[in-house]
Amino acid sequence: MPRTPMALLSPADQERLRALRMMKAIAAGALVFMAIVFVIAFWQQSQYPWLGYVRAAAEGGMVGALADWFAVTALFRRPLGLPIPHTAIIPNRKDEIGRTLGEFVETNFLEASVVRTKLASTAIAHRAGEWLQQKPHAERVASEGASIAAGILKALSDDDVRDLIADLAREHLVQPEWGPPAGAWLEKIVEVDAHHGAVDLAADTIATWLDANAESFTGLVSRRLPGWVPKLAHRFVDDTVYHEAVKFVHAVQADPRHPARLAIDGYLGRLADNLQNDEITRAKLENAKASLFDSPRVGALAAEAWNTAKAGLLTSLADPHSGLRVRAAQAVQEIGERLTTDAALQKRVDTWVSDAAVFLVERYRHDIASVITDTIERWDPAETTEKIELMVGRDLQYIRLNGTVVGALAGLAIFTVAHAILPGV
Repeated sequence: MPRTPMALLSPADQERLRALRMMKAIAAGALVFMAIVFVIAFWQQSQYPWLGYVRAAAEGGMVGALADWFAVTALFRRPLGLPIPHTAIIPNRKDEIGRTLGEFVETNFLEASVVRTKLASTAIAHRAGEWLQQKPHAERVASEGASIAAGILKALSDDDVRDLIADLAREHLVQPEWGPPAGAWLEKIVEVDAHHGAVDLAADTIATWLDANAESFTGLVSRRLPGWVPKLAHRFVDDTVYHEAVKFVHAVQADPRHPARLAIDGYLGRLADNLQNDEITRAKLENAKASLFDSPRVGALAAEAWNTAKAGLLTSLADPHSGLRVRAAQAVQEIGERLTTDAALQKRVDTWVSDAAVFLVERYRHDIASVITDTIERWDPAETTEKIELMVGRDLQYIRLNGTVVGALAGLAIFTVAHAILPGV
């Protein structure tokens, strides 16, 4: 009988325990009944000869019940506490049973051909697609993914992330020389006149600003004139400068071959060549780059950007109605729909899953099966006995009951045959 308190058992185990106790009581009751019948028949058979048959049946039933009680009990413990050899099999051979069970699972279930055959007969991608395209399931996947992502973000050390970003920036941005690739990139831009759009945009922006800010030219030049120059001349000079600026910008806008445009083309061409071939220009660029990335303000901005991005992500991941969560759920549904309609995708996914499962089984099947062996080895022998008895003990009690019935029938048959062959005995 298991010694584990009822309060520590799960509801299912408590139900198994009640069923086990009931079957033990029934099996024991059958033995007691046979013993009572045997005593009565043995006592009265001289007066009623036919009771000899009853006595033989009861005697056989007792023998069968006792033999099966011994056999069932010997699996779990020593009968009557006696040190009889080959009893208490489960607690004494627990580790061997665990190793045998692990080897059985490894040999018969964790085998590549078995796994591949089973997966080949299962439409994995199609079933997964049908499940994922349902909105509640897609939202659940998105929710679980958001929880995992949030957990990872919270577990990350901000200092470590900043150090990683700094290391990556240093490796991929700071250490490589910028001059030659920047010069080659600029050279290609100039060759295809791709910079003309930027020049047009600059000219249009300046023209718009000039149209809206004529008063900004008041005193721009005239304040530098001598004090004896009349005020009227001051106004004339400022207006002239403003109108000349407007006229110059409009001319640049109107003439694709304006000297200013050609000067910009020439300057960019020379700059592209110098970035690739002139050591002084390249050194200036490298110095400017080093000053930029070594600036404490740039580091502070990078840290602030990471903190802001992290806070925003955590807020979006925690809100079921955020755009990120909603879009993630929609993406999961779209994946599910494709898995149910795209035969080529289904085949690729099924093949990938089968190959991955076979790879894992072939490489790690011993480790997987060892989970069974190691778990059983860690179990306490008494606890193991109780676990197994709770699972199969009720069915084993039927063996005792069947043994009682079969023993009674065998005893009756033997007694009947003996009297038929030797009627005088």
